[in-house]
Amino acid sequence: MLFHYTATTADNHTIEGNQEAQSTAELLALLSSRNLKPITVKQVKEAERRSNHSGLLHTAITVNDKIFLTKYLSIMLKVGIDLFQAINILISDFKQPGLRALLTETRESLEAGRPFYSTFANYPRYFSNVFVNLVKAGEASGNLDNVFDTLSLNFAKEKELRGKIRAALVYPMMLFALSILILLGLVTFALPKLANVFTGSGFNPPAFSRIVFGVGGFVNSYIWVILGGGILIVIGLIVASRTSSGLAMLNRILLATPIIKNIKYNLAIQRFASTLSSLLKAGVPILEALRITADTVGHPDLQASLERIANQGLAHGLTLGDAFRRETSFPAVVTNLVAISEKAGHLDEILETLSRFYESEIDSAIKNSITFIEPILLLIIGVVIGTIALAIIVPIYQLVGKF
Repeated sequence: MLFHYTATTADNHTIEGNQEAQSTAELLALLSSRNLKPITVKQVKEAERRSNHSGLLHTAITVNDKIFLTKYLSIMLKVGIDLFQAINILISDFKQPGLRALLTETRESLEAGRPFYSTFANYPRYFSNVFVNLVKAGEASGNLDNVFDTLSLNFAKEKELRGKIRAALVYPMMLFALSILILLGLVTFALPKLANVFTGSGFNPPAFSRIVFGVGGFVNSYIWVILGGGILIVIGLIVASRTSSGLAMLNRILLATPIIKNIKYNLAIQRFASTLSSLLKAGVPILEALRITADTVGHPDLQASLERIANQGLAHGLTLGDAFRRETSFPAVVTNLVAISEKAGHLDEILETLSRFYESEIDSAIKNSITFIEPILLLIIGVVIGTIALAIIVPIYQLVGKF
């Protein structure tokens, strides 16, 4: 049977939780063995139990939630609060239903004797393989406080990087959207009316103007079909990005785009350095750490290289430096630093430094790309508007010249 209890700790903190027990007497004995004084005890019905486990499945866990969770777990473990008590405190403090459901399930899993990381492994949508393996390594080594501290910093960096990318894209996207609206207004409303004025007066505009007017008439006639098709394409891209095959296809398209492919490459190198550094610091064996990192870099060439380094290099007795030198996907500076740091015995620290270096490189690449994109957008908009203006002015000039 599952019981829900409220109790006070030795330092007079009130906590609540769930506990499996054969009877109320057994539950009271278990609470007493943990130095807990029960206030209320209530048996949890099966329907309530199912609803508790379904909460996480219907509530997203955001990056902010993960930062909050890892940061507070790290703080409480560092000040000497045991894991079980830390989870109880967080359950009582958290208002987010997804996190509460996750922590409740984690507590029940611990009570049943399962490892701490196993609950996170049940939700790969929210917790990556890297997260699970870091927690697993920290749990095995008794180093969970430092692991959660590292995870909190990694999530904060991820959030900051995403924020920079979004902030950099705001102006170009606004400029692009506004330009599309202006062009649609000109093409669908202004051009057809002007075309009617010329054709109604019996004047035959030049071929260049007739083509532009024809495009305007076509867009005006099928505007809803065009808009509907555009919306369907956007929805299709969103749906495709949520499938493994669709995401792989979109990734290949992005990697073929001149400006974006450099940013994606730098992102992959930064992710490689950050992930491998965190795994090594947590005590994950180098071979396993490389295989886990390969799944997270998000770049097919680098992923294949890391898999070869692990499976055909280290697994066959090569040193890490020699295995990296056989690959051409990594920059020479990365290969040389890995080889040198392996001999010096500071691989995790060098990788962390490398991660910070590539963070600054990504920031500069994004700024440079936006600086390049903005004038290109303005030039394209100017050419299109200039073409429309010429298509209108030339026939007017010819018509006036007849009088």
